[in-house]
Amino acid sequence: MDIEAVESALNLLRQASLLERHLDAYFSTQGLSQLRFLILIVLDRENRKASLKSSDIADRLDISRPVMTRTIQALEKAKAVCISEDEFDGRAKVVSLTDCGRSILHNSLPGYYDIIRDFMERNRDSTVS
Repeated sequence: MDIEAVESALNLLRQASLLERHLDAYFSTQGLSQLRFLILIVLDRENRKASLKSSDIADRLDISRPVMTRTIQALEKAKAVCISEDEFDGRAKVVSLTDCGRSILHNSLPGYYDIIRDFMERNRDSTVS
């Protein structure tokens, strides 16, 4: 067993856990969760289409369909996204980012980037190569 490698991996997991908690706390002040934020990111970054199927977003984020459905419904209630029927598949739902959702996302990005920058600066010497 490579004790140094195990110790490095455990340290990396601890740092990731601390970063995740910091991000969770930040997103809660923004009325978001990490998942809601990531959904808004996916929708905002999709330049070719005005909307995406909720199943496509779930696949991109590697989350279950039921979790995606609940989260998308919460975002719709917050007026961050619009849900509509897919014109080609009546069973599918398509999700579009609203102007409100885009504003929520863009207002949260500076703080998100600050957290990531600060984390990386604090951990520059302890990152695994």
